Amino acid sequence: MQSATTVLEVGRADQWNLDGFVVSLTAASPNTVSAYQRDVRLFVEWVARHGVTAPSQVTKQHVRSYVAFLSTSKLARRSIARKKASLTRYFGWLSRNKKVKVDPTVGVKTPSDKGRLPKVLTAAQLRALLEHHPEDHPRWRHLRDDAVVEMLYGSGLRVSELCSLEIDSIDVRRGVVRVMGKGNKERQVPVGKPAVDSVRDWVKVRKEVVDDVPAADELALFLNHRGKRITPRDVRRLIDDRALSPTHPHALRHTFATHLLDNGADLRAVQELLGHADVATTQRYTHVSKERLKTAYGASHPRA
Repeated sequence: MQSATTVLEVGRADQWNLDGFVVSLTAASPNTVSAYQRDVRLFVEWVARHGVTAPSQVTKQHVRSYVAFLSTSKLARRSIARKKASLTRYFGWLSRNKKVKVDPTVGVKTPSDKGRLPKVLTAAQLRALLEHHPEDHPRWRHLRDDAVVEMLYGSGLRVSELCSLEIDSIDVRRGVVRVMGKGNKERQVPVGKPAVDSVRDWVKVRKEVVDDVPAADELALFLNHRGKRITPRDVRRLIDDRALSPTHPHALRHTFATHLLDNGADLRAVQELLGHADVATTQRYTHVSKERLKTAYGASHPRA
C-alpha cells in the first residue's frame, strides 16, 4: 500500500489539491496557514494507511475514527479541536468547489473542552512579573523585560504581535500601539503610562545590546542578546526568569482581558482590543470573570 506521501509524490497531488487549498487561505496568518497544511497532510497520511487515496473517498466514519485516534494519542483537547477545524476548513473548501459531493466533517464532534478556563494571574504573580529583576541580568535586560511584560499585560498583545513590533509602532504621545494581528489585520490598542514609560526607558539603552544590529532587525523594537529581533522563545525565557511558578506568556493576555471585564468593560470593546474575529472567542473570558466573582462572594459574604 502506498503512503500518502508517496501518493502525493507520484502525480496524484491534484486529487487532494493541498496547494490550491493553501492558496485559498488569503485571510489567514502564515502560522495558521502552516498549521492547516500540516494538519491536513497528517490526515492524508493516516487515511492512506486505510486505503483512501482521494478526498472523495473520505467518509464521516473516517473522520470520526481519526478524531478517536487523536484522542488516544494523549493530545490536548484543544489540539484535537484545532486539527478537526483544519479538516472542516479543507473539506468545506472542497465542497464549495464541487470537488466532493458530501462534506464528511459535518456532524463530527470533538471532545469537549468546556472545563478549561484561561489562567488568570494572581496579584502576587503579576507583581513578580512586573517587578522582579534577576540579579545576574544586566540593566539593559531589566529595562527590556520590564517593557515586554508591561506591553503584554497593559495592551493584551499576543506574543507574536509583540515580537513583530517596530520602533515606530508605538505613538507615545497618543498612547497607542499599532499591531499587525492574525490575518494581517491591523488594529490600534491603547498603551498605559507604565508601559509607555518602560518602553521609553528601554529605547534609551537599546543600542547597548550590541554595536551592530543586523539590517533586517534594525527597526525592531525589542532585541535579544544577539542583537536580533526578540523571538517567542526569548519571551518565554524572560517570563520563566521572573515568574513565581511556571507561567505561560499568554496568561498576561488572559489577565488583561479578565481585568477589563471585571471592571465593567464592554465585551465588544474587549473583542476589538484583543483582535478577535469572533466575539464567541472573547466570551470565554466572561466565564472567568463569573468564576472570580463567585469565589469573591464565597470568601467575603457572611451569607455565602
